[in-house]
Amino acid sequence: VNAGGQAEVASGQAVSGNYYTALGVQPFIGRTITDDDDNAGSSPVAVLSHRYWQRRFSGDPTIVGTQINVNNIAFTIAGVTPPGFEGTMQVGSSQDVSIPIAWEPQVSAERSRMRGTGTWWLRIMGRLKPGASAEQAQAALEGTFQQTVLEHRAARQAQSQGQNALPPLDPNDYPRLALDTGSQGEMNSRQYYKRPLHILLGVVGLVLLIACANVANLLLTRAASRQKEIAVRLAVGASRWRLIRQLLTESVLLAAMGGAFGILFALWIKDGLIAASDWIGKGTSLDPRLNPRVLSFTLGLSLLTGILFGIAPALRATRVDLTPALKDSARGSGTASRSLLSRSLIVAQVALSLLLLIGAGLFLRTLLNLQSVEPGFNTRNLLLFSVDPSLIGYKDERLANLYHQMFERIEAVPGVRFVTFSRTPLLSRGTSDRSVYLPGASVGEDGKVKSDGPGYLHQVRENFLDAMEIPLLAGRSLTAGDDARAPKVAVVNQTFAERYFPDEDPIGKRFSFDSNTKPGLVEIIGLARDTKYARQRDEVPPTAYLPWLQELSSLGTVTFEVRTTGEPNKSVEAIRSAVREVESNLPVNNIRTQIEQADETLAMERLFAKLVGLFGLLAQQLAAIGLYGVLAWSVSQRTHEIGIRMALGANQKDISKMILRQGMTLTFVGVALGLVGAYVLTKYLTSLTDMLYGVTATDPLTFGAIAGFLALVALVACYIPARRATKVDPMVALRYE
Repeated sequence: VNAGGQAEVASGQAVSGNYYTALGVQPFIGRTITDDDDNAGSSPVAVLSHRYWQRRFSGDPTIVGTQINVNNIAFTIAGVTPPGFEGTMQVGSSQDVSIPIAWEPQVSAERSRMRGTGTWWLRIMGRLKPGASAEQAQAALEGTFQQTVLEHRAARQAQSQGQNALPPLDPNDYPRLALDTGSQGEMNSRQYYKRPLHILLGVVGLVLLIACANVANLLLTRAASRQKEIAVRLAVGASRWRLIRQLLTESVLLAAMGGAFGILFALWIKDGLIAASDWIGKGTSLDPRLNPRVLSFTLGLSLLTGILFGIAPALRATRVDLTPALKDSARGSGTASRSLLSRSLIVAQVALSLLLLIGAGLFLRTLLNLQSVEPGFNTRNLLLFSVDPSLIGYKDERLANLYHQMFERIEAVPGVRFVTFSRTPLLSRGTSDRSVYLPGASVGEDGKVKSDGPGYLHQVRENFLDAMEIPLLAGRSLTAGDDARAPKVAVVNQTFAERYFPDEDPIGKRFSFDSNTKPGLVEIIGLARDTKYARQRDEVPPTAYLPWLQELSSLGTVTFEVRTTGEPNKSVEAIRSAVREVESNLPVNNIRTQIEQADETLAMERLFAKLVGLFGLLAQQLAAIGLYGVLAWSVSQRTHEIGIRMALGANQKDISKMILRQGMTLTFVGVALGLVGAYVLTKYLTSLTDMLYGVTATDPLTFGAIAGFLALVALVACYIPARRATKVDPMVALRYE
């Protein structure tokens, strides 16, 4: 998009004329696209998203009626969408510019999907008639859809002219129409985010359980201190159910206050949490509003936890033997059962916190392992940026000349050592793969040549291996002479050679990426060392490096890799200027270092290690506080007993050991249960196993280290009450009631 002489890449969509009216979207300023705009004979108009209008045009209200160039086509800005409307497709990823669908062929030119017969790309939304169901609508549309499928395949057959002919469809493979609810729009990434968010939800749930167990212990302690009060109430005629309701009211009120503070904390932290979640992706806008559904869930959860974790202390507190409870000297009524429940809660807290810490340890080990992966090339002092000249009409010889000029101009920038480019940058999650066919490939029953396996490819400039510092192990590298007039050649990596030419010298061997060309069209001229391709966690795929001049038709978009002598970011402005000197209408997009590029692929792992680690430490602190509280209360209740022991000859060391033994016994039981639970859970939870790298879900080192760490923290938590117990004066303790 070129506006005011400044060009930049923007996201866009082509929509039907009734798109905004059907959705009931009113413009913020100006107007939206209408049916009158949706024909090739009308004047081209565009609608901007509110976010893009604010960012690019600083919210200028006079922008309506001015012109912008979209892929060198002049469009008049008709209006701006209201704030908060992010579109219906790929919800969360706002489309900056919307144009009528009738203008898609002119804007996309040769890449137009309106002109192709082999592309399924339109997303259709509709409203059901009153009383109609989705099943009825699907049944009514199915016939039309199947007719469209037949016409689509017939058009493909006619277009192929005998090449890449489509075989008859098996009835089991026939496409079927699927209708989904559009109430929350469409988001293909929903499935991608679903699993990690479910795991995080489980982690938060465990922390909530630990916090609730702590509160339950506090309620038990408070009930113990009110034992005489409760006995008096029962003695004067209060029913047990009346007292239970009173105690439950207190616990629910406590939970409600916690929920209210939680909502305030969520309002404060939500924007920062989203900003830290770089795994969501650039250009994605998520607005985690505290809507009525979220508030209702929070309120319901607060009430539920207040009842569930208040009922046991309430029942225990009202189960009182009146005679001993009414005596001032009675301290022990119900102490055994109350102590058992309290200790059980502590054991549960320790076990759950151990479970969370083990999860955090596994994710941290995964992140460290991925960060230490050897990519196979030098990632330092390497700057990347992308350009898409095809959007402004460059193709064929003009495109090749443009890349030559950009190469020469950027190479002349001070501090630049190497300049190269490729279609798909390394470690970018992007892939380009085809089927590999070797000479002598067999033909299947369907008449198609059988593939020998997958092959990943890099269309690269001839100096790519040198610029990326990828060692050439045998043969020769690509040269400028490997152009469209020369025989097709490729440099392959070790994995490619080992898979397709095992125990052979791959140099001189031939293969093809197209079953309809003569097998052996591409000759292997060199062997390069293996490098990671899309992500650090993926196995190295069989990869072929192809010379760019022999693959020019697929290089409308490329990424330049610029190796500098020093800090790459210092050369950014000079490189931007160099590109503008060659083509002022060509925006430089997504400029970043190779290290930043590689880090982006680890965004989810990094966030998980941080969040699960944070929640794990929070759980551990809650468990330690709970353990301390129980032991401190136990010491206060056993003051008289401690005084007797000391009067009978026990020294401070004996008393300290007794309290430490009590606390550490609870800890070791909790650790043992936590280890068993973690082993069972991680062994059978495949969704967790798939997210790990370089470490097994039952890694003994992680289990042992976390167990030792938790035991050490528990020892510190036990030491304070134990030390306090040793300070008891026997004479005072013997008079303690």
